[in-house]
Parts: sequence; C-alpha cells; structure tokens
Amino acid sequence: MSDRKGGHKDQLDSTPAAATTAFRLSPVILWLGIVSMMTDISSESVAAILPLYVTGFLGLSTIAFGIIDGINQGASAIVRIGAGWLSDRTGHPKRVALAGYGLSMLARIGFLFAGGFWALAGIVTGDRIGKGIRTAPRDAMISDAAQPEHLARSFGVHRMMDNIGAAAGPLIAFLLLLLIPNGFGTVFVVSLAFAVIGVAVLLLMVPGRTPGRRKQEAAPARPRFRWADLKWSRLKEQGLTRLVLAAGLLGLLTIGDGFVYLLLQDREAFAVQWFPLLYVGTNAAFLAFAVPLGRLADRWGRVPVFLAGHLALLASYVLAVVPAGGTAATLGCLLLLGFFYAATDGVLAALVSQVAAREHLGAALGTAQTVVALSRMASAAGFGVLWYAAGSGVAVACVALLLAPAVASAAFLLRGAAAGAAMP
Repeated sequence: MSDRKGGHKDQLDSTPAAATTAFRLSPVILWLGIVSMMTDISSESVAAILPLYVTGFLGLSTIAFGIIDGINQGASAIVRIGAGWLSDRTGHPKRVALAGYGLSMLARIGFLFAGGFWALAGIVTGDRIGKGIRTAPRDAMISDAAQPEHLARSFGVHRMMDNIGAAAGPLIAFLLLLLIPNGFGTVFVVSLAFAVIGVAVLLLMVPGRTPGRRKQEAAPARPRFRWADLKWSRLKEQGLTRLVLAAGLLGLLTIGDGFVYLLLQDREAFAVQWFPLLYVGTNAAFLAFAVPLGRLADRWGRVPVFLAGHLALLASYVLAVVPAGGTAATLGCLLLLGFFYAATDGVLAALVSQVAAREHLGAALGTAQTVVALSRMASAAGFGVLWYAAGSGVAVACVALLLAPAVASAAFLLRGAAAGAAMP
C-alpha cells in the first residue's frame, strides 16, 4: 500500500483496518461546510420551486422541464475534469473553487430576468457550470484536511452541513410563497443574498492552502497545459475504472427529484404552495443520515453503503408509484430519498479519494463527478420524454424495474470491494 504522497492507495478490494484514532473535525472542513450550507440555501430555494415555475407559472411541458432538469444535472460535467486538473496543477484549489462559487452567484442575478425556456436554460447552465468548477477542488480540500481513517465520516459531516442549507432553502421558499403567492421573484432575490454570503465566507475564512499533510510536501511542478494530461490513462488507478463505470450505470437510472415530487403532488393533490416542503423532507432525512452513514461506511465498508443507497432509491420509486399511497407512503418516499443521498454522495467522493493517487486526486474526483453528472443528465432528458409519452406512473415503474438489475450489475463490477472500502 502506498501513502498519499506517491502511487496508488488501497484497492477497492483490499482488507479493511479498524480506525485507531479519535475523530477530529478540521476547521477547513467546518468552514467549507458553512460555505456549502449558504450556497445550498441559495440553490435549493430555487430548485424547490423550479418544477412548478417551469410547468405551472411559465406553462411549459414536462419535456421542457426534463431538458432543464437534465441541464441542472449534467451541465457541470463540461468543466469538472478540467477544474480538478487545474486544482491539482496549480496547488490552489481554493482559487478554482472560488471561481465556481462566484459564477453560480452571478447566475442568481439572471434568474431575476429569465422569463422563457431559452433564458432559463442558459441561466441554469451557467449556475451548473459554476457547480462543476467548484466541486472537485472543494472535495480535494476536504480530502486533504480529513483524517484518512475517518474519510467518509469527514465527508459526511460536510454533507450534513451542506444539507442543513439544502433543507433550509426549500423551507424558505415555502414560507415566501405562503406569504406572497406566486412570489417567485422574491425567492430569486433571497437566493442571490445567500449566494453572496457563501462566496464571502469562502474568500475570507478558508485558507488558500489546506493545513495538514500537503503543507509539508514540496509544491508540485506546474507544467504547461497539455490535453494529454486529461486522458483517462493518466488518471487510471486500481479500482477507479470499475467504480466510475458502476456510478455511471446507476446514474442513468436516477430520476431527478423534481419528477418524483410532481408525481407525489399529482397523487396526493395537495396545494402547490406545499410543494417545496417535499424538498425539505428529503434534505432533512439526508441531514439525519449523513454522518451516521459516513461513519458506518468507514467501519463496515464504503461500497456496501453505496449500493444500499441505491436500493433505498429503488424502494422510494416503488412507494412513489403506489396508487393510493397516502401520507405514510409520501413520507417514506422522502425518507428513502434522503437515505439514498446520504449513502452515495459523500461516500462516492471517499471511494474516489481512496483509490486515486494523491497527485491526480482533483482530476479523479472531477472524472467521477463528470460521469455521474452526464449519466443523470441523459436520465433526466430521457425520462421527461418517457413521462410525456407513457404517463408518470408507468415511467417511474419502468425505471424502478431497470434499477434492480443495475444495482446487481454494479455489485458485480465492484465485487470483492465490500470488505475493502472501509479505509484509505
């Protein structure tokens, strides 16, 4: 096994070791969590009203929403690998992340003026490109600051803070729409304010270089950019190919939450102003599960937790298509969706951090995130057409039927990893 300074780290099918040191949260992770919390209040307050804004207020079809949701899922893929590469090569992940957070902040201004499909699609694209720029360098900073034996737990703490914002954003949108019917413009203004706060915290409070292991290392060489540096052969590590293929396959069968919520709203026929609370429920569940599942992944195995998350996603689809589900089925669906995100988001980043060489960490994270984003983008666009052609219930049922063998296939791709993804 190599350390983080040199060659590859543990393979996915290596033998786990028990954590021997007490967990300590780095201040860097704390501040990055606050940045993500503010940013998620901003982004999720908009995301919570976007399905209704597109299909109700603007009167566009589910195909149009599917395209916009696909952009929301996948536009960030355009820049993720390049942003990760730039973070690795410059040794300044904060600067790269700041550019991404800043671009998303500027996109919030555009929401105040977007009044049609093309304008809205352009603004969402800019916002998601900003997300693509910031995610890999931010996760690289978290990986550097975290204790290796508590890597998934550290990501879980960050995702927990992130999802405090993700739960608060839709709640704020709900309250605003409750006080101001059709007050979408007010939601956009509040979203911009929180985005500005997030950028300010990152700029003023997060150090330019992560204290810890990298601080003692010599600064990496900074060669001129070469497209060859972005080739897969330069990023390939033991276990990384299988991991990326499995994540991409599962991403193709991950429906955007907005579609699930539209199905639940249609089934239960509740008033539209309550719609943002569906996002609150999912993110509250994510918040509750993030740290426990991160800790479980470090001790039990990261791959089993990752796969269990997709089984929870499958169960949520089943509950969503139950004809007479009622309140219990709706709450169960939201709980399972939150479990899914808690078991996959930070855990996937921890898995990539485990198998990628230290000098390619940012690019490896960007690569995995790109594959997931592109697969979910294709899923959203395709599902919008399927919904339009076959109806909502049939469309979700079809995806659920395909997801079961996909999870089995992913388990086969990652065979032998169940015991080995416990620790870097």
